[in-house]
This record gives sequence, structure tokens and C-alpha cells, in this order.
Amino acid sequence: MDAKVHAAPSPTPTLTAGMINARLDRLPGTRRIWTLVLLLSLGGWFEFYDLFFTAYVGPGLVKSGILAETTEAFFGFSGLAAFIAATFAGLFIGTCVFGFAADRFGRRTVFTVSLLCYTACTVVMAFQTSAAGLNLWRLLAGVGIGVEFVTIDSYVAELVPGHMRGRAFAFNQMVMYSVVPFVALLAYLLVPEAPLGLDGWRWVVLIGAVGAVFVWFIRLGVPESPRWLAQHGRLAEADRIVSKIEARVAAEFGAPLPEPGPAIEPATVERGRFAEIFSPEYRGRTIMLMVFNFFQTIGYYGFASWVPTLLVARGITVTHSLLYSFVIAIANPIGPLLALPFADRVERKWAIVFGAGGIAVFGVAFSQVDDARALIALGACITLCLCIMSFGFHAYQPELFPTRVRARAIGFVYSMSRLSAMLSGFTIAFALRNFGASGAFTLIVGSMVVVVTAIGVFGPRTRGFQLEAITH
Repeated sequence: MDAKVHAAPSPTPTLTAGMINARLDRLPGTRRIWTLVLLLSLGGWFEFYDLFFTAYVGPGLVKSGILAETTEAFFGFSGLAAFIAATFAGLFIGTCVFGFAADRFGRRTVFTVSLLCYTACTVVMAFQTSAAGLNLWRLLAGVGIGVEFVTIDSYVAELVPGHMRGRAFAFNQMVMYSVVPFVALLAYLLVPEAPLGLDGWRWVVLIGAVGAVFVWFIRLGVPESPRWLAQHGRLAEADRIVSKIEARVAAEFGAPLPEPGPAIEPATVERGRFAEIFSPEYRGRTIMLMVFNFFQTIGYYGFASWVPTLLVARGITVTHSLLYSFVIAIANPIGPLLALPFADRVERKWAIVFGAGGIAVFGVAFSQVDDARALIALGACITLCLCIMSFGFHAYQPELFPTRVRARAIGFVYSMSRLSAMLSGFTIAFALRNFGASGAFTLIVGSMVVVVTAIGVFGPRTRGFQLEAITH
């Protein structure tokens, strides 16, 4: 009797980081993927609340006598400019000094800890009665917010498939920016009042602290980044997480999942080094983003953090400026919403250029009109362009650096925007005091010209590429 001949079983391929990344990138954009983006975006919602109330509680801080309306000297520390500067000084420390944390300890852990830290500092700040105490706790809260900024951008870029990164960031920004009209409305209703004998601005600050209650629920629904785990040699953990995501996506997709594409293996370095972002491969990108971030913030926060005060400078009363600011703020989530259909069809760099150019054009017009309806319409157009630029660069920056140094690279280049935002508080105040709203917008427009040049001329293309192909 002839012996049966059995074919030798095919060897199981060795699991690699490149295979983990390829499996993620082939996933269809089903409900499970969008749920992950939504949960991260809800964490960012509270972060944006804490950041954007800076502008809307400003008139209340001045009215209560804690802060002066503008600095009497260029570097005065009892004025509204100092409060705004303290916010961005904290953001600078958080992004520049602690940006490495998410690369070292993981996206999930840092996402949770930073949110809890800045919430606690914000609660303490709400009960301060002096400019010194207010600015100190605002600075400490800013550190946590800065770390959260870096972490969320890295987290979203790594969890979603490459073919939908643009839409994921547009959705992320839409959710996060929906907080701006909410906090503007709260400020309009509460800042002029003193419910239960507590200044209205304090209520606005405290309401945002409910984020600490929700963070644990958000954390339970979001896994660690499989790309980060794979980069750190924790392939079994990464495989388990990807397998669970694949099972959910396959059930929702209702058909076999597409085959993974070619596995592009990242460099076999578990822990990246800061010096790597200045290596010949990444130096040009780093310098380009440093210039971009320094100048984009003068335009972005020069308007977003000062819009009620800019309206007051145009002769609008404090109460009406808060009402108009609320109407303008409604445009914040609309910008990313309008970008959703073309977010993955247009190069990210051109979305940034379009947004920055629009800010310059509408900013010039805003500085020249006095009619309330025109101010609101132009303010809304500026806000739309701010949000389009914001969604573009939040998607763009994580694409330009490898997983092993992504968070610290984003943190470093982003820290340039925190530095300029800190200084812009004083420079905008100086321009308003000496040259009025026209002087403030001259600074904003000039900064947007630099942004358009830096990104339009020196920014690389990223649309349609895997993260590892862009950064390999």
C-alpha cells in the first residue's frame, strides 16, 4: 500500500510592525473606525473648551477687576494680554518639554493623564482672586492642554486607515470645534451675571471641568495605538488589538476584508531620539513646520482669542461683543464640516494655503468696516478659514514624521506656535492700543502671507500615501 503523502503546511509568517500597519491601512471606514475617531474627538472637545474660553471670559475678568483691559506696558503682567500669554506659555512647555511623553509611555495613557491634570488646574484657577494666582494656574493648565494636543493628533493619525486620514481629521476638528459656539453662548449668558453670587466667568470655567467625569468612559472605548505598540516591539499586544478591530469592521462591512497591501517596515528602532527630526531626512520638514507654526498662530489666535476685544475696539459694547462673538463662533464646526467631502481628495498643503489666504483677505475687510452685520459676516468667514487651515495642518503634521518620534516631533514644531501665541498676546495688545483694530489685522495678514509661502513652496505632498511610505 502506498504511503500517503501530505503537503507540508505553509509556514506562518513572522509578525512584523509593517504587517500590523498594512492590516490597519486596508480597513474600510466602518462604524467602528468612526467611533474611535469620535471618542478621541470628545476628549479633544473638553480640551478645546478649556482653550477657547480664554477669549470669552476675558471681558468678565476685566469687568471683575482681576485683570486690566490691556497692558499699560508692553510686558505688563496684570492685563488681559498676560492671561492669554500664560495660557500659551503653558502650551509651549507642554508641547516642547513634555511632547515626548506620548512616544515614551503610549498614546492612551498620556491622553488620559493630561486631560485629568489640566482639568484639576482649571478648577483651582476658577477660584483665584488675583492676577498672579490666575496666571499661575492658567499656565499649569496650559501644560496639560499642550500635551493633549500632541497626543490626540498622533493618536488619530495612527488609528485610522491611510485612505481616510483627511476625513478623520476633518471630523475630529468638526467635533472639537463644536465646543466654540457652546462656550461662546455660555459666556454670553453667564459672564455679565453672577449666579449664586459667583462671578459668571467662574461658572464658565467650572462647567468645562466636567470633562474629568467623562474621560474614564472615553478611555475604556479606545485601545492603545497598535502602530505605537508594534514600534516598541509589543507585537502580540498590537496583533490582539488589530484582530479585535478587524472582527468588528468585518461584521459591519458585511464582506471579506480587502487583502493587506505591501508591508512597509519602519526602522528597527523602538525608541526614537529628538535629534532624528533634524537628520537630513527630516530637517527640511522640521524647519518648514517651525516657521509655519510660529506665524500661523499669530493669525489664528490673534483673531480667535481676541474677537470679543477686537469688536469692543470697533465700538461694540461688552454685552453685544459677546453676542456677536457667539454668532461668529457658530461657524467653527461648519469649516471642517464643509471640508469633509474633499478632505481626502485635495492635498493637505493646499487646504492649509487656502485657509491662510482666506484669513488674510477677510481680515483686511474686517478691519475696514463698522456695520455690525458686515462685522459678523466677515468674522464668520475668517472663522471658517481658520478652521479649514486648522483641520489641514492637524492632519498634515503627523504625516511628516515616523511613529517612533511622531509625538515629540509634533510637540517640538507645534511649540513654536505656542511661543508665538504667548508673544502675540502682548503684540496684539500693543497694536490695539497704538493702532486700533487695523494695526492688529496688519499683523495677522502679514503672518498669513508667511504661512502661505512656507507651506505652498516647501511643503511635501502626502495625500494617498501610507504613513510609513511618507516617513520611511
